[in-house]
Amino acid sequence: MTRYEVFMKVVELASFTKTAQALGYTQSAVSQNVRALEEELDAVLLDRARNGIQLTPDGQAYLPYLQAVCQAHRQLAQKQKEMQRLERAVIRMGTFTSVSRNILPGFLKRFQQQYPQVEFVLEQGDYTSISRWVREGRVDLGFLIAEMAQNLENVTVCQDELMALLPKDHALAQKRAVKARQLADEPFILLGEGEYSVPLQMFKSQNLVPKVRYTVLDDPTIMAMVEEGLGVSALYHLVLRRTGGQLVSRPFDPPIRRTIVLAWQKRSELPRAARCFLDFFCNNMPFCVPASESED
Repeated sequence: MTRYEVFMKVVELASFTKTAQALGYTQSAVSQNVRALEEELDAVLLDRARNGIQLTPDGQAYLPYLQAVCQAHRQLAQKQKEMQRLERAVIRMGTFTSVSRNILPGFLKRFQQQYPQVEFVLEQGDYTSISRWVREGRVDLGFLIAEMAQNLENVTVCQDELMALLPKDHALAQKRAVKARQLADEPFILLGEGEYSVPLQMFKSQNLVPKVRYTVLDDPTIMAMVEEGLGVSALYHLVLRRTGGQLVSRPFDPPIRRTIVLAWQKRSELPRAARCFLDFFCNNMPFCVPASESED
């Protein structure tokens, strides 16, 4: 206990002896705490009269302030306990569909088994918006591709391969792999990824201009549109693992991949709950590799 709390207990019980018994201290220790407080304030706070302990005028003047200090200390101790258990903590993350559907759910479940009071707010967006949210502090952590995480601390989560998405009866569905030029003349349904588009970079690197007919932010919507024969597309293996029905996915030749990272501004400035989740995530993701993390 602090000397302030010891003093308040003496005032409450009006006895050094009773205070020592109540706190499990020696009477000498109680006296030393009160004396140290009086020296700190340069004032005599208690009148040690024969008929008991009473506040001096200085003690009465200081009393409300000492009560406030004790109350603030109790609130601080309670908040510390809450923080250690991550009670009432909120973790804000920016993410995109393939991560929020295929990577995050299992981690969130296991993390909340340890910290059931933590609340998560997941903001869905494209690479550009998520990168901006991290830099502006709107989210604590953000899933991005490596190209959009420049000047941010980050860890590499995984490699994800871009796949050609075709109707089941499409001529290219019979091939083992698809070349970008084979899709360039097809009506193309583009996944909206923000300022940096992996499919568009693929076409650009081969001096190709795709016939983009639709730009769509939602993977399931693109899959439905391809199934209806509105065009072909390119989505990622993480999303297409569950592809079936009237859709076929084929790898590109040569392979096209993106590097998914988890990024943040500065680890030392993250809320404790976000740091705990970051450590939990990395410790439980065997292929989560540090990419550009600066020291705290």
